[in-house]
Amino acid sequence: MKWRTVGILAALAVAGAGVALWAGRSKPIVVEVVDAGRGTVAETVTNTRAGTVKACQRAKLAPPGGGQIARLPVKKGDHVQAGQVLLELWNDDIRAELAVTERDAAAARAMRDEACVSARVARRESNRLASLVERKLVSAELADRAAGEAEAREAGCRAAAEQTRVSEARIDAARARLEKTQLKAPFAGTVAEINGEIGEFVTPSPVGIPTPPAVDVVDTSCLYITAPIDEVDAPRVREGMPARVTLDAFRDRSFPAHVRRVAPYVLDVEKQARTVEVEAEIDDVGDALLLPGYSADVEVILAERADVLRIPTRALVEGKRVYVLEDGRVRAREVQTGVGNWEYTEITGGLDAGARVILSVDREGLADGVAAVAR
Repeated sequence: MKWRTVGILAALAVAGAGVALWAGRSKPIVVEVVDAGRGTVAETVTNTRAGTVKACQRAKLAPPGGGQIARLPVKKGDHVQAGQVLLELWNDDIRAELAVTERDAAAARAMRDEACVSARVARRESNRLASLVERKLVSAELADRAAGEAEAREAGCRAAAEQTRVSEARIDAARARLEKTQLKAPFAGTVAEINGEIGEFVTPSPVGIPTPPAVDVVDTSCLYITAPIDEVDAPRVREGMPARVTLDAFRDRSFPAHVRRVAPYVLDVEKQARTVEVEAEIDDVGDALLLPGYSADVEVILAERADVLRIPTRALVEGKRVYVLEDGRVRAREVQTGVGNWEYTEITGGLDAGARVILSVDREGLADGVAAVAR
């Protein structure tokens, strides 16, 4: 009886120890995993701050002189052609002056024609008398007088022609003054903004003090994106490199583009990192309606590899190590990497396709050998 009691107590002790060990055993940590697979990886450079969609041609126009708006033949949103009048100041006085100079020019042309006809008649008469002198039918004195008269008339013809040119120059001057009262579209585009109404006065902008334009014309047929990149990345960017453009207005799309310009200087703005301005032009906008002023991001593709083993970049630890899940345990692996970007990194060694790579590298308790389960 005594030995039976001792046996029962021993069995209970062993069972209690087992329960304690089981209860004290650490629970597996929960991790997020992804299978290493093949795909395309590109090495890229991105902008440090949001870029902006800009028009290749945009003109913020204002008349060179002040005056009262007399005609405003366009409105916001109108499509205009190159040379079309957008705004005209009161210019009746200049138009009247132009009419006077045009009439003066017409009179000058008529006087030139009269003088030149008289010069031709006088020259023919001089030639006729000169032939008669040879036959001794008229005196040489009369022929000389006729020759002098012809030369005088020819000089009068030349003077009248010069006066005609002066009158035409006055017309050009009046037309130039008239042009200064008109705003014309420098290129085909869309009227984006108008500041002013008929009857209001406009004044030229004082030196150093910017004022709103009278008319803002934008050519939306050609758009590009300007964005700053860090000075450290700038030496690797060249004109013509492929790029991808993303816009907040089209979050689910990216647009193929290319680098059209790299600024030849560094922007040194106070309290900001030094950057270099890069311009990218979209190759194909598809059916998207892009507007100047949209915010945009530019991703310049420095190198690209297709059909390579890749993993999400956030799975890398210190850029050279990953954690994989094998048979319920975490295993640390040293890997060799190739090209990469913020999304994917190429793996050139140390990992096989299909390996279950752990993404949640910041998970508390994650270490080589610990028990883990996939989420």
